[in-house]
Amino acid sequence: MYIGRLGDGTNQNDGIYVLLKEVIDNSIDEYIMGFGSRIDIEVKDNRVKVRDFGRGIPLGKVVDCVSQINTGAKYNDDVFQFSVGMNGVGTKAVNALSSYFRVVSVRDGQCAEAVFEKGKLVSQKQGTLKQKTHNGTYFEFVPDTDVFGKYDYNMEFVERRIWNYAYLNSGLTLYLNGTAYKSDNGLLDLLAKEIDTECLYPIGSYSSDHLKFAFTHSNAYGENYFSFVNGQYTADGGTHLSAFKEGFVKGINDFYGTSYKSEDIREGITAAVLVKVKDPVFESQTKNKLGNTDIRQWIMGETQSGLDDWLHHNPEAAKKIQEKIQANEKLRTELSAVKKEAKEAARKISIRIPKLKDCRYHVQDGPKGEESMIFITEGNSASGTMTHSRNADYQAIFSLRGKPENMYGKKQSEIYKNDELYQLMMALGIEQDVGNLKYSKIVIATDADNDGFHIRNLVMTFFLGYFEELVTSGRVYILETPLFRVRNKKENVYCYSEEERDKAQSRLGASCETTRFKGLGEISPGEFKDFIAPETIHLTPVEISQLKMVPKLLGFYMGKNTPERRSFIEKHLLGNADIDA
Repeated sequence: MYIGRLGDGTNQNDGIYVLLKEVIDNSIDEYIMGFGSRIDIEVKDNRVKVRDFGRGIPLGKVVDCVSQINTGAKYNDDVFQFSVGMNGVGTKAVNALSSYFRVVSVRDGQCAEAVFEKGKLVSQKQGTLKQKTHNGTYFEFVPDTDVFGKYDYNMEFVERRIWNYAYLNSGLTLYLNGTAYKSDNGLLDLLAKEIDTECLYPIGSYSSDHLKFAFTHSNAYGENYFSFVNGQYTADGGTHLSAFKEGFVKGINDFYGTSYKSEDIREGITAAVLVKVKDPVFESQTKNKLGNTDIRQWIMGETQSGLDDWLHHNPEAAKKIQEKIQANEKLRTELSAVKKEAKEAARKISIRIPKLKDCRYHVQDGPKGEESMIFITEGNSASGTMTHSRNADYQAIFSLRGKPENMYGKKQSEIYKNDELYQLMMALGIEQDVGNLKYSKIVIATDADNDGFHIRNLVMTFFLGYFEELVTSGRVYILETPLFRVRNKKENVYCYSEEERDKAQSRLGASCETTRFKGLGEISPGEFKDFIAPETIHLTPVEISQLKMVPKLLGFYMGKNTPERRSFIEKHLLGNADIDA
């Protein structure tokens, strides 16, 4: 309920990162209130340590604040008007889910400490410090393996979170394992790090007490947004992001005295938005989407006026924006003729999409569609196995003929000339807007061999080239299926790595039989059912550390630099002894 999911650390939304966030959020709240401009963080061997230099928890309340629900100052709006923490729940959740949890508060030479194990208090003490030190609070915890299983902190995910804290709190310095993270220009620094020099004009920005935003356009397809509420990253957006988009469109049309379409204005945009809301209402406890409706009008109005003011002060950029919009208009007009032909051809084939075996519920159906997913598979063999294994209520299947066309560097109109990719786009429901995506998850399910990996890259090139937002919003996953089955007369063990295979062989003994799965079609429907069931499915999220890396990666792996790529392959090619056949 409070951390959203468990996980093993391979997904940036796994619970162990939420625990880290909840502790740091308390320190951020102190900084927002004007206390402490430094936070020290250490993450080593899955042990987390956080030290802030705020006021410190009141010494007599240390135990209550980390173990008793409905305690803490965040229920007092005058003290924490724009808190990002869990309103008195955050550190309690961390405590309850940690095998070891220690909190120390320092106030004016006095100190209080409490130590817990699995949520139970094992020791506490209070007294006078022998050496003077700064006020503040220290947390140390180890997530409980009995709850999370085997896990590891991915430091790339941790670093990204720390950067977000720095971008949203100019003047604050965070130290992660001794390295300083600080931003002087806030959201401008965020966009500068995320996008390359391909932006068409210098990054624009606006800042007030309750709303900050930064934006620019590039020649990339789609839209990309980084949205925050009170310092909380809202991966799924919400009313604040919708209001910003509407305000941006109104601001553009008012400035130019036109009625450009919203898709022409926002195509190619990358923007970051931060709002401060006194009583935020999130659609889940983990705060990925804001639900407040009362903030819509003022965000729209302030976005519109802030953009108008920036455009008046930056005439060269304003000219570039209008040229970009007009280019988008022209492209959309050219596309409309191609779309018409493609739709006519599709209508002749069938009203249905022949390669799609749809599910009953979609994202638009509310709670019933929250678990909806579509598997993109290769060939009839794999799709046949999955068809007999899936849950038709929420699992759809789209079958590729084989290797789709490499779409790197091609115009968007080429999608409509490619029957297979056009049908995939229509199956997903994203032709008009990525926001119309029918499924909560897009799962690429290919064989664990060279051809399968190549198909995976081709599908990813398609998404990153034209629908990048699907990836940046965390909708795309890779299905991990077992590589081996180790069994004896009493037990079957499915292994996802060579390490797991070796352990299973050792445990089951010399007489066990080992099977290497190379294709999804080799796995029987009865077995495969367990590999895509919600309780046992292994999904690896496709994530981007920085948007600016996408063009370089696609250019290297999917472009026309054959000699350079061949040299790379030869240098890193495994010898026969290293290849598990």
